[in-house]
Amino acid sequence: MESTAGLHHPIGSARQSVPLEPLPPSIDPIPPFRFPERIPSLPQHLDKALRRSLGLFCSLQHQEGYWVFDLEADATIPSEYILLQRFLGRNLPSAQAERFALYLRRRQNESGGWSLFTGGKSDLSATVKAYFALKLLGDRPDEPHMRKARQVVLDLGGASKVNVFTRIALALFGQIPWRTAPAMPVEIVLLPRWFFFHLSKVSYWSRTVIVPLLLLYAHRPICRLRPEAGVGELFREDPQELRHLDHFTPREGRKNLFIALDRLLKAGERFIPAPLRRKALSRAEEWTRERMRGEGGIGAIFPAMANAVMALQVLGYEQSDPDFQRGIKAIDDLLLDRGEEVLCQPCHSPIWDTCISLSALTEAGAPSQSPEIEAAVAWLFDRQIMERGDWSDKRPQLEPGGWAFQFENTLYPDVDDTPMVLIALLRAGAHQQEKYRPRLVRGVNWMLGLQSSDGGWGAFDIDNNAHYLNNIPFADHGALLDPSTSDVTARCVELLSMLGFDRTFPPLARALDFLRDQQEECGAWYGRWGVNYLYGTWSVLSALGHIGEDPQSPRIRRAVDWIISCQNSDHGWGESCESYADPALAGKGESSASQTAWALLGLMAAGRVHDPAVQRGIGYLLRTQNVRGGWDEDLFTGTGFPRVFYLRYHGYSHFFPLWALGVYRRLINGETTRQREVTLEAPPSWGGWT
Repeated sequence: MESTAGLHHPIGSARQSVPLEPLPPSIDPIPPFRFPERIPSLPQHLDKALRRSLGLFCSLQHQEGYWVFDLEADATIPSEYILLQRFLGRNLPSAQAERFALYLRRRQNESGGWSLFTGGKSDLSATVKAYFALKLLGDRPDEPHMRKARQVVLDLGGASKVNVFTRIALALFGQIPWRTAPAMPVEIVLLPRWFFFHLSKVSYWSRTVIVPLLLLYAHRPICRLRPEAGVGELFREDPQELRHLDHFTPREGRKNLFIALDRLLKAGERFIPAPLRRKALSRAEEWTRERMRGEGGIGAIFPAMANAVMALQVLGYEQSDPDFQRGIKAIDDLLLDRGEEVLCQPCHSPIWDTCISLSALTEAGAPSQSPEIEAAVAWLFDRQIMERGDWSDKRPQLEPGGWAFQFENTLYPDVDDTPMVLIALLRAGAHQQEKYRPRLVRGVNWMLGLQSSDGGWGAFDIDNNAHYLNNIPFADHGALLDPSTSDVTARCVELLSMLGFDRTFPPLARALDFLRDQQEECGAWYGRWGVNYLYGTWSVLSALGHIGEDPQSPRIRRAVDWIISCQNSDHGWGESCESYADPALAGKGESSASQTAWALLGLMAAGRVHDPAVQRGIGYLLRTQNVRGGWDEDLFTGTGFPRVFYLRYHGYSHFFPLWALGVYRRLINGETTRQREVTLEAPPSWGGWT
């Protein structure tokens, strides 16, 4: 699939979605697999399904060697893009504006609101933003879909009940006073590291969003709209009379303390000395500009990019400013043109898509000498980051060597992509080439250096677990931090086991203790970056399988029993995003190809390849494969922030089922796990971060 990532898209254009190419002649169509059939018929259908899926993947690989699939969030990101254009004074061409509007209208649910994920209930903040964006695009408030949306907002308490980020968006357009936003004095950037709040104490995504937001808060800009373009009709009260929207709650002592501090800061802000304010503004601008230098935009995520370009405009810089231009280009590169519709992605996911595709292909039998595999391996090594980022503040002696998620995000490699990339490279035999071995060692060593003191790994930071900060008014989304998680930790354990490390290796021993403590009572593990317990449980079972834990051990048996108990009547597995809010819904939901693949991979890692549940699950995947070799899936099975932001990875329904089918074929043919152990020369620093 031809990608134009990295090319400039002027306003009014976007990356074109390319139709899938016809199947190669060698990939013959197969008749639909109808369950139930006799289990002995599975191998015949399995081989044909794998050939068809492999052919699809070959047609989708970019000529440079990578795969990148669409990454879709809920309506808030496209809505924020539209609001951003109005704030910056950039006019959308009428044809593009209508296609944005069509995208938003088609995502409106039956009740009239907008949900955070397919099939979810109406979300107040998402609905307010989508309604506001549609008004700016020209939809009249008396149109039926707008009347329904307005009623949803009012029924949910009105626009004054929105979350903090939506509150700030409304303040930027004068719909509510700036005083309703939580106190965010720019002097935060000058606080000492020992203070209870410091930028190093919050996650990478929080830092890149907050610092440019501090510049906006210091100036409190307002993009004036005509009265009829505003959204005053979404409030139950006079929005201009609003003052304190964060209220004290009984028996919430810590939260109430932070609310009191918030009000004290607002009252005392006018007494901040002017020289101190100027110093803080200069520091915040410098910090923001330093992180806008790359082609991928600050943090390579839309909310941070949008705040950064708005901040530069508010500071008085022209749009010809180099950092401003790069920021706008990075934002416009996130647009996806689907013909009738246009949307904005939250970010790109090529590293993640490529390494998982590489694992899926190799597990499905693609030889490491094939051009597709060699090209993907070379491209991934080209993206290894050899520069220091924010992580080096806590590990100044650690040499860089990780991978990021996006095309370019040099300052923020992560400990989710990095082990997944390294695992894929080992599966592809990269360790057999001398030129790559030092690079592999460097990547492993960087990952080891990011282990937290609790034995686990977070995604981007070390010991980013100051949980009390989730009580500050700004953190109403509950995602300010980046603590250790089971899924990321399991990925690291799996990699270390592939390298031949065992429980005598201190980092691995601590990680296994962490995973033991994180198992839920039902037997599952929580999934931070995928929905949800199915994702986390697959990740941990895969790690324990590689480390050689006894499949009959109590914790593995509990996990296996839980997965089997969750199998649906159609023989697939599914889990709703609602399980983050209600753990009683763990493992419950409409079957999806990606979640079925996770369940199967988890069961097979636990030695259950011949279990009837696995054979039925394989049958589900064969039965639901589409004519091109992929699987149709419109559910959100990826997680940005639990409860508030979910992702639909369009590649998940392609590479995870292929991966599961490939592993199944290999195991029923009597083959053992590939690349069980890889010998790399261990440098002295391995284990030096204990």
